[in-house]
Amino acid sequence: MDNAGYTTLSRQTGLWREMNIVANNIANAATTGYRQEGLIFSEFVKASPDGRSLSMGNGNIRNTSFIQGAITETGGTFDFAIEGDGYFLIETPQGERLTRAGSFSVNNAGDLVTPDGLRVLDAGGAPIFVPPDAINIKVSNDGTISSSDRLIGQIGLVQPTDPLKMTREDGVMFVANEGFEPVENARVLQGSLENSNVDPISSIAQMIQVQRSYELGQSFLDSENERVREALRSFTR
Repeated sequence: MDNAGYTTLSRQTGLWREMNIVANNIANAATTGYRQEGLIFSEFVKASPDGRSLSMGNGNIRNTSFIQGAITETGGTFDFAIEGDGYFLIETPQGERLTRAGSFSVNNAGDLVTPDGLRVLDAGGAPIFVPPDAINIKVSNDGTISSSDRLIGQIGLVQPTDPLKMTREDGVMFVANEGFEPVENARVLQGSLENSNVDPISSIAQMIQVQRSYELGQSFLDSENERVREALRSFTR
């Protein structure tokens, strides 16, 4: 395979990765708190002995969009949306994780948990316990939870120390590799959920564009393959 073939093949690999990411974004367009992903393409340039250079493109760096998603009112007592920066702090078997998905409930033990049963943590990193006899539960903008006659706790709102080094663990959970800290410029909205920040229409348009680019590259590789085969047949006659 010549340089043009290697260059096209590296581009095809990046486009294949981008297609998978775009398809995953579309699949999660209705997932609460989901953050859209993208792919960054980089260029590798190497000088050859004859003075010319070889350039190859590769898409291997994922990036996450942190744009605020639309907020929908649900009326649920334990449905929370964050307006502004910040994440809810969640306890998992692998350690503490961050998420924008605020659809919570109270389990049989009285702990505030995610749909997967993971406990939601307060500002001090402890689980939030909701007494079974608590009534008229309200949550203020700073995350303070109270009932009609008592203070229950405060939902922990944090932000990663270095957002660029935060990695996605699954659809809505993130790992803050450099740690996290309390966030102050955020508001908790009770009875609301933050939608995914995926724009389905633009994502579908992007998928079509990536597919056409991939097909164009594949057409070039097929033509190159036929050219090489024809050359070999000529040499062996």
